[in-house]
Amino acid sequence: MSSSKDAIPASSKGSWSSFLKSIASFNGDLSSLTAPPFILSSTSLTEYSAYWAEHPNLFVAPATEADPEKRALAVLKWFISTLHQQYCTRSEKLGSEKKPLNPFLGELFLGKWNTDEHVGETSLISEQVSHHPPATAYAIRNEKHGVELQGYNAQKASFSSTIQIKQIGHALLTVTPPNADKNDPAQKEQYIITLPSLHIESLIYGTPFVELEKTTRIVSSTGYVAKIDYSGKGWLSGKKNTFNAILYKESEGEKKPLYTVDGQWSDKFTIKNARTKDEVETYVVKDSKTTPLQLAPLEDQDLYESRRAWRDVASGIERGDMDAVSVAKSKIENAQRELRKVEKSEGREWERRFFNRVDENEDQGLLQLARKAGLTSLEGDKTGGVWRFNPASADGAKPPYHKAGGEGLGVSA
Repeated sequence: MSSSKDAIPASSKGSWSSFLKSIASFNGDLSSLTAPPFILSSTSLTEYSAYWAEHPNLFVAPATEADPEKRALAVLKWFISTLHQQYCTRSEKLGSEKKPLNPFLGELFLGKWNTDEHVGETSLISEQVSHHPPATAYAIRNEKHGVELQGYNAQKASFSSTIQIKQIGHALLTVTPPNADKNDPAQKEQYIITLPSLHIESLIYGTPFVELEKTTRIVSSTGYVAKIDYSGKGWLSGKKNTFNAILYKESEGEKKPLYTVDGQWSDKFTIKNARTKDEVETYVVKDSKTTPLQLAPLEDQDLYESRRAWRDVASGIERGDMDAVSVAKSKIENAQRELRKVEKSEGREWERRFFNRVDENEDQGLLQLARKAGLTSLEGDKTGGVWRFNPASADGAKPPYHKAGGEGLGVSA
């Protein structure tokens, strides 16, 4: 096991000790935590939305399955395949989990994945739709296959022996089955996905990494339910990032699973047919290469896009120049505060670019799915609203999504 001597720079031991003491009584959103410089990331939280679709072939795979049962299984496989990207890649790349940049209201992260001709183009739009409380919304679309993922999430952290994080929000996957009309909503399937809770391991050693816990569910409009239970390495036994999952028909219940999936979401997992006990597939994470996300050149990006907006802050973090980081961050934060004051004085609020706040009671079908997934409500009060993607806002638009001016951002063109 790593020691604090190995993981924490000598010059940072004091600030790390102070940080650990401060979080012992912490209860709120992660953005208000002040972390020591060596644990800061140069990446904004708006970029995390991309982790959902770094395997575009798996993202569109359900739309190629004619059998509804196999489509539901393909959705479960895709979801589990995203967990390594969402919760492991940063600690693998950087040596430990880092505290991301706290997005400003209106921040954007835009890009696309281009794979082979069969998969086609998959696009990403991620936008910070709320600042108090912080919430990020996203839409990932593959028009060729009629697959769309949209959702939003916020995080609430508390301390109980380590940092415990509850993710608030949900993801909604829409799949167009083969031979269905992509323009007819009645022919599409919907899958509501709940978000896993997590906690931070190895915090005291200065090498934090994420471990998932509790249960998530995927509930489809076609009557299939997936239940995923997470467990990690205990004091005496077990392996980290362990899970077991079942897929079953809602009408038949959990005791009659159709498929089981077991393993480590960070390493490999095995899918079995629960009725025949036959192995369907073993998925090995390292054998499934990711597709790079393509971004517009920095100079062509909108002033509100993450990489352009935070470039001075990111550069300072990577150089270890905390004075430059402080100056650059303050410039953005102060400009944002001034913009909020102006909006308040004029009786208006920031206009979101790609997402609308909606009434959760308008879509009773979705609410019914949400309740089956264990969500008593969509908790819009904790995410600044219930957010839905507005396709018209992106129709015909290609990166960069220019908008006149960069007022309130604190950066120049």
